[in-house]
Amino acid sequence: MPTTAARVAQNTDEDIDRAIRKETQARLSYFAKRPEKIDERLEELDREWDIERALEANASSLALVGLALGLTSDRRWLALPVLVSGFLLQHALQGWCPPLPLLRRLGLRTAEEIGQERNALKALRGDFDKVKKAGNRVQEAARAAGLGCEMHGRTVH
Repeated sequence: MPTTAARVAQNTDEDIDRAIRKETQARLSYFAKRPEKIDERLEELDREWDIERALEANASSLALVGLALGLTSDRRWLALPVLVSGFLLQHALQGWCPPLPLLRRLGLRTAEEIGQERNALKALRGDFDKVKKAGNRVQEAARAAGLGCEMHGRTVH
């Protein structure tokens, strides 16, 4: 069974994965020349739906429609929630389901792909410039996460 982080990419056509990476690289090149727009792009990334969220919304919507139609119109519509639930389970176990290729072709990315763009933009913005030595990395990471960090028997904030 593929890992959670890798399962969508492993089940996506390499050409689609390559196109998504190319689009991300083009955006990074754009923002490297326009650093004043990075904050706006980071806000957009916070609102971007990843592929998992889109699949969950799609599956639950279809299941509810099938249930409503099955209860009010024709019982055969009850097959739709059963089918959709099976696809969602298949995706959870294998990382693939019938809507996945279409959604990937439409450009929906994994949370990891979105996070990679976010981290690259933060690096372009200079967020990681203070992280210079290995000893500082733990402290800076803890500060960035809003955590205290236990070092040499004392808590660093």
